[in-house]
Amino acid sequence: MDADTLFSEAMKLPLTEREDLASRLYESIDSQGDSPTRDPAWDEEIARRVEELRSGKVQGIPADEVFRQLRFGR
Repeated sequence: MDADTLFSEAMKLPLTEREDLASRLYESIDSQGDSPTRDPAWDEEIARRVEELRSGKVQGIPADEVFRQLRFGR
């Protein structure tokens, strides 16, 4: 089965199952470690941002607010 056919079939799944599938696919790529498309600088950036959140230096924005802003603008 090619990727286009697989994608078409996957789109027939309920949303929660598509989310699970996407997460599992991402994890399978992420677990490969040294992917040629993965820039190590992102690991550093992610670690920096997580530390800023944990320390309280910055506050996150709830996802529903982010999506509202994306849909309707600020």
